[in-house]
Amino acid sequence: MAGKFDDEKRKNRRMKISVITSVYNNKETIAEAIESVLSQTYDNIEYIVVDGASKDGTVDVIQKYADKITTFVSEPDKGIYDGLNKGVALATGDVVGFLHSDDLFQDEHVVAKIAEAFKSGDVDSIYGDLIYVSKEDTSKVVRYWKSGAFGLRKLQNGWMPPHPTFYVKRKVYEDFGAFDTSFKIAADYDSILRFLGREGITTRYIPEVLVKMRVGGASNRSLKNIIMKTKEDVRALQNNNVGHLGTLIAKNFSKIPQFFKRKQNT
Repeated sequence: MAGKFDDEKRKNRRMKISVITSVYNNKETIAEAIESVLSQTYDNIEYIVVDGASKDGTVDVIQKYADKITTFVSEPDKGIYDGLNKGVALATGDVVGFLHSDDLFQDEHVVAKIAEAFKSGDVDSIYGDLIYVSKEDTSKVVRYWKSGAFGLRKLQNGWMPPHPTFYVKRKVYEDFGAFDTSFKIAADYDSILRFLGREGITTRYIPEVLVKMRVGGASNRSLKNIIMKTKEDVRALQNNNVGHLGTLIAKNFSKIPQFFKRKQNT
């Protein structure tokens, strides 16, 4: 009888979701990212902020929210993926996801929708759609990334879900590892190929915009970074034995329609 009661108690327990923000020298937008998390209606969020020893006043901004952030760490790191790995190691939630310091949740109900998606089916991960918005005006949509349903063949042909919308059970990170920090730009792509491709975890698509991302990401800031990203994408494909050179070509061409599909509430 006790065992049955415990099972029922676990079933009805509110799933804890860990949201991690890794930041370095971004005092301009970190407050908006934090407030986007704190505004969520879901009531069992563990919020972890990992700062890489910022020197521009970012820490002062974060400290204003110290009583509302579950865990705050500020120390030197080896880049964003090292910071995210620190956050994953600190997380105690059932599910782990990320909100970068330039990003915003689409609305205050996003985490509740994520929790409901996990609760309504036995899946290891979920993901949704993402919109790129103007850095100066986050109501202006520049690009709309509509993910669509997952399929292994699609993954092999260049498809991937937007990583900022990708929420994964913490056990997946425990079993299969977090981010490979030998990648400087494409560790998120490598992790997706590892989880969905090589390890075959299950996933579910939420056909809604979950995250707004400001344009101007690291991978597209310079020709040098574009070349580095391409090389790292190739290595990620090889490491996980998913796809081939045509996968990378298809992956890049698949982005083109995203610039024309902008009819989306923001």
